[in-house]
Amino acid sequence: MIAFLCAAAATAGFFDAIAGGGGLIQLPALMVGLQDKPVVNVLGTNKFASIFGTANAANRYRKQVRIDKKFLASMMVPAFLGSMGGAALASKVPTEQMRVVVLIALIAIFIYTALNPKLGHEENQKLDYKVAAIAGLGIGFYDGIFGPGTGTFLMAVLVGALGFGFLSASAIAKFTNVATNLAAIIIFAKAGAILWGIGAALAISNVIGSTIGSQMAIKGGSPLVRKVFLLMTAALIAKVGFDVVN
Repeated sequence: MIAFLCAAAATAGFFDAIAGGGGLIQLPALMVGLQDKPVVNVLGTNKFASIFGTANAANRYRKQVRIDKKFLASMMVPAFLGSMGGAALASKVPTEQMRVVVLIALIAIFIYTALNPKLGHEENQKLDYKVAAIAGLGIGFYDGIFGPGTGTFLMAVLVGALGFGFLSASAIAKFTNVATNLAAIIIFAKAGAILWGIGAALAISNVIGSTIGSQMAIKGGSPLVRKVFLLMTAALIAKVGFDVVN
């Protein structure tokens, strides 16, 4: 079973490093492989394993993609605080209605991106720190309270509203995801909800996958990231849509 989980983690790390969405692969695998464990342990272990692959991808992007540090901080710090707040309120907020809103938003993002083939191919960056902070806080809160699609929403804001290319948007989304994952890990660790041994094995696999994925993304540039972004957004729509129906 550990071999199955490690393979899933490596695959998740690969796709997540390019355009996000790794949780669509890793989390269901953990639900199957650790079905005898409480759900909170599965969620905590998933976050713990994921942060290593995400941080590895972020570091590799940092070496190849120019990132404005002030802009990055203006998104990362609010995202961390938002995620902490969302995690603290997660048990008190109903998610059924939220799924419908998320589904509609994802469909809109997919259609808009698909109908604008030149979107995100070139860099026309608008370093609006206020928009970055508001987006970071809101999406971070969403990540803490619900989760699916965090990377997709981050990239949608960066590409659609702030003029980033898909490659640089993916780089910033990775750093911001590290912040939101760290906030969640703090909450889960305090609750004793992380299976450290299994998490460590999955973390190594996630890093291997993210190394390959980030190298491909850097080589393929924004056109490749855009294709994978559409693929993972479509998969996310299917997942959330299934949850809404059932």
